[in-house]
Amino acid sequence: MKKLLLAACMSGLLLGGFSTASIAAGSFSTTGSTSTITYGASAAVRLGNGKVLVTGDTSATAEIYNPATGTFSTTGNMNISRGEHTATLLPNGKVLIVGGASNATAELYDPASGTFSNTGNMAASRGQHTATLLPNGKVLLAGGNGYDATAELYDPATGSFSATGSMTEGRYRHTATVLPTGKVLITGGGGGQNALISAELYDPATGTFSATGNMAEGRYRHVATLLGNGKVLISGGINTDTWASTATTEIYDPDTGVFTSTGAMSLARSSHTATLLPNGTVLVAGGELSNTAELYDPASGTFSATGSMSLGRDRATAILLANGKVLVAGGAGNNLGVSPSELYTTDNCGF
Repeated sequence: MKKLLLAACMSGLLLGGFSTASIAAGSFSTTGSTSTITYGASAAVRLGNGKVLVTGDTSATAEIYNPATGTFSTTGNMNISRGEHTATLLPNGKVLIVGGASNATAELYDPASGTFSNTGNMAASRGQHTATLLPNGKVLLAGGNGYDATAELYDPATGSFSATGSMTEGRYRHTATVLPTGKVLITGGGGGQNALISAELYDPATGTFSATGNMAEGRYRHVATLLGNGKVLISGGINTDTWASTATTEIYDPDTGVFTSTGAMSLARSSHTATLLPNGTVLVAGGELSNTAELYDPASGTFSATGSMSLGRDRATAILLANGKVLVAGGAGNNLGVSPSELYTTDNCGF
């Protein structure tokens, strides 16, 4: 029965989302705690076996979350301490760990052995950058602290990085989203003393970036979420016109290259999470040390309240599990580090 319900939810997502009438709220419940990772500078990824790898928080430690038992266990350590790095699942099942704390090194995690091994180095040191798996299996690394406009490609076949075209503007804490066309949408980020309003597209076929429509306002520490209809939801972030978080959101349409405003969140958020659920809605949680969460419905373009987390979180990681639940782990809290993790379950798609 669980498999049938999840299949129905996935069908709704593939068809562009459920109708508003079928959208139901959900709730959070506590699950296992990490023993070595507590702060919000970690990076996490769901492995091919359904477990979740969580790495670093300005440390070299790594842990594995097992949804079947609801517990974390330690795994091999990274070769160096990292924070503000990236973790990307490769087609071969290994995980590429890149940069952090402004270093140029990279390493691979092998789930079969539970160990990390060094791989090629980048040409530039990067932290607060983006790492995006392309349809051709390579990984695009772009930007990072220092307002870097450069980009590189990692090739898993050779274990090496190579230069590709540079962005039109230097960025950090920006977003990078693979569109259905295979191009990558880059939005906002910090640039100089301002949050950038601009966006651009990376074309893997030509290895070049080109400008696309601007957002309605500059943003960094915002989140971009690919929707089931192929459009992209841009939520929250810090707007340097006011130097405060914003509750506004926008939708990017790849067909027109234009951003349009959509419903506002109930709370101004930055460094939050925004996860596409199997039913086509988006779970927005935390940010600004808030424990609140809400759901965005693409069909109506509006947000509605859902259950709250037990703890306020900022810079947490949120991973959609194979069972349709969402794991929220880590994040900076009122006690600096938030160790207990939580699971979000929707009333119509969680089990």
